[in-house]
Amino acid sequence: MSMLDKILENKRAELEQRIQNVSLEYLKSAASLRRPPPDLVEALSAKPVGLIAELKRKSPSAGDIRPDLGAGNMAEAYAAAGAQALSILMDEKFFGGQESDFVVARDRTNLPILYKEFVLNCWQIWHAASIGASAVLLIAAALEDDELAALLECARSARMTPLVEVHTADEMTRAKECGATCIGINNRDLTTFETSLDTTFRLAEQAPDNAFLISESGIRKPDEVSKLRDAGIRGVLVGEHLLRQTSVDEAVRTLMEAVWS
Repeated sequence: MSMLDKILENKRAELEQRIQNVSLEYLKSAASLRRPPPDLVEALSAKPVGLIAELKRKSPSAGDIRPDLGAGNMAEAYAAAGAQALSILMDEKFFGGQESDFVVARDRTNLPILYKEFVLNCWQIWHAASIGASAVLLIAAALEDDELAALLECARSARMTPLVEVHTADEMTRAKECGATCIGINNRDLTTFETSLDTTFRLAEQAPDNAFLISESGIRKPDEVSKLRDAGIRGVLVGEHLLRQTSVDEAVRTLMEAVWS
């Protein structure tokens, strides 16, 4: 069983319990009381390449990354350094995510936040909307075509940007066919957890002409960001590299200054 399969198996069991505890109707009602969140694509478009800075404590591939993560302080540091958006891991077992991280980051910054989760059910999308998410991740590798299409529509009805994540040419074709306009190319293979930026360069050539492309994972150097920009990438999602640095502010500026200047 691949790591992705293990994560999804755990997520299904987790979801069964959460859906029993909190109704979909309650989440929809809570979401309706919130002001529309800031738009992810609009925020990223403010720079030639926008930065989605990620908050997470650990990952299956890297182990502990920042176990003492203070979500509020980290979110403020990212915002002060110029990040256009945040990504917050929601999965607790494999990534150390907590809903409280999302809430405190939301309350201490005005940045749009990506609800980064293994989304299998519309309940999760309305949960994201109820706590103020601007966007929700939909992983093509975790979903059948009909599920992807239904969740894409659910996210739009919940006033959020669906970020459809792909890793292969087949998944890019599926993203096209379901009408995705914001596509994340994950440089990490979720079955082996191996990472290569060549994935973005290869798949960007196959993307729909109107798609807003975001490169995810494995980005560590300023020249890599410049090359991604030249390949048509409009945003990058960076987590582990930034979180491992002593000064997050300095790390953000060093990584992005070449494309922001």
